[in-house]
Amino acid sequence: MLEGLATGFTTALSLQNLAFLLTGCVAGTFIGMLPGLGPMTAIALMIPIAASLDPVAGIIMMAAVYYGAIFGGSTSAILINAPGVASTVPTALDGYPLAQQGQAAKALRVAALASFSGGIIAALFLLLAAPTLAKVSLAFQSSDYFALMILGLVCVAAFAGPGGMLKALLMTVIGMMLATVGTDQTQGIPRFTLGSVDLIDGISFLLLVMATFALAEALLNILGKTGASGRTLNPVVMGGDRLSKSEVRDISPPVVRSSVLGFFVGLLPGAGATIASFLAYGTEQRLDRKPLPDKDKQGRQPFGQGSLKGLAAPEAANNAAATGSFVPLLTLGLPGSGTTAIMLGALIAYGIQPGPMLYVSSPEVFWSVIVSMWVGNIVLLFLNLPLIPYIAKILYLPRQLLMPLVLFFSLVGVYLVSFNTFDLFLMILLGLAAVAMRLLDYPMAPMILGFILGGLIEENLNRALLIHDNSWAFIWERPLTLTILMLALLVLLAPLVSGLVRRKHQTPAD
Repeated sequence: MLEGLATGFTTALSLQNLAFLLTGCVAGTFIGMLPGLGPMTAIALMIPIAASLDPVAGIIMMAAVYYGAIFGGSTSAILINAPGVASTVPTALDGYPLAQQGQAAKALRVAALASFSGGIIAALFLLLAAPTLAKVSLAFQSSDYFALMILGLVCVAAFAGPGGMLKALLMTVIGMMLATVGTDQTQGIPRFTLGSVDLIDGISFLLLVMATFALAEALLNILGKTGASGRTLNPVVMGGDRLSKSEVRDISPPVVRSSVLGFFVGLLPGAGATIASFLAYGTEQRLDRKPLPDKDKQGRQPFGQGSLKGLAAPEAANNAAATGSFVPLLTLGLPGSGTTAIMLGALIAYGIQPGPMLYVSSPEVFWSVIVSMWVGNIVLLFLNLPLIPYIAKILYLPRQLLMPLVLFFSLVGVYLVSFNTFDLFLMILLGLAAVAMRLLDYPMAPMILGFILGGLIEENLNRALLIHDNSWAFIWERPLTLTILMLALLVLLAPLVSGLVRRKHQTPAD
């Protein structure tokens, strides 16, 4: 390992590779900041440049673009409630309220520090245990992935306000219903398309999230409404971005826990940063032993209203998961997401075959990528922190200018993905429906979670049933599947049991 690290440092810290690392970090950060453009788009844009480089420099640059885009993806979610990437949806739940309270700079700083910590911790895990963890990820089968998705759905309780569990469940079901629109994955026939050719490929995630978050927020403000949150866009930006010692102590445990959770979720092909961020948010919401009804004496906010824990947890988790996804890519040659699939294609184009022999055949590639992640996260931190006060000043823009900009980025971001005007009309329709639902205090995050996990649940359930001859016996025949499902049941019942216990010990009022 020491010899490999020496090779990695020597390769990654050469002037040429450092220059391409910096280029990747800058490009990824700014592309990630734009609503509608995520890490997959960022890497795709950099492929023509990477193709002209030597393999090590090209892979280092594309890796930097990847975690740079994840690093910068929280900016639009925090400032204008436009999470253009699935993994930043939980970030918007507390980051945007913080911005509305005049704490945009602090929210951006917390996101940057949490992302940095997640990336560094995950890179350490990647260094120490990559071969062993690759074998663990291979042990997961379709039934285990199905159970993991169910555990992810259980997190819906984290996005329900007081007394809003039924509303959250209803929105989750709506999200899963929307995920069924398109072509059936097993039989290859269109379903719920209403005879429209434009719906054969289903509803785009980007379209749905931009309609329900960014477009709906803009429409509510244009109408002079504030929705269930009671907040309006474009407040006076006030307050510094410095974190007090108590705030650092408050967010440190969630950052560490979420980094570890995110890394292990990132190991699993197909799971990725999105599920990691939702799981981390749900976990921290449940671990918050004393839910705050309102801001307490230390200025801490409850989850969903500007909690620093709720902001830090998903940011640490998604960056750690992005790093964790390199384990199956480098050690097994299995892409864990669409982004790492593009990187796998780039490696093969360079004549490098990822897999167990990568240590032997191309050690400089493996070790330089790991070392570059440490260096890259440090670069990203020092690149982003000085820019935070200037980025936060976006909220100083007059409301008459900011609203059209939000609408412009929302519509153009969706159109540039498909170049189909039908998507724009569908987006407006969904945006109007989201406005109505938000005025009735229905949460949008459970719907997004149901939409993301709906297709994955269906796909893995079909595979599990096919392997077990259409029998549900896999639930109790696979110990890992049964363990995850039991954990999901415990997580689901925990709030109910704790509520009953609390009522039992309450003294009746005289």
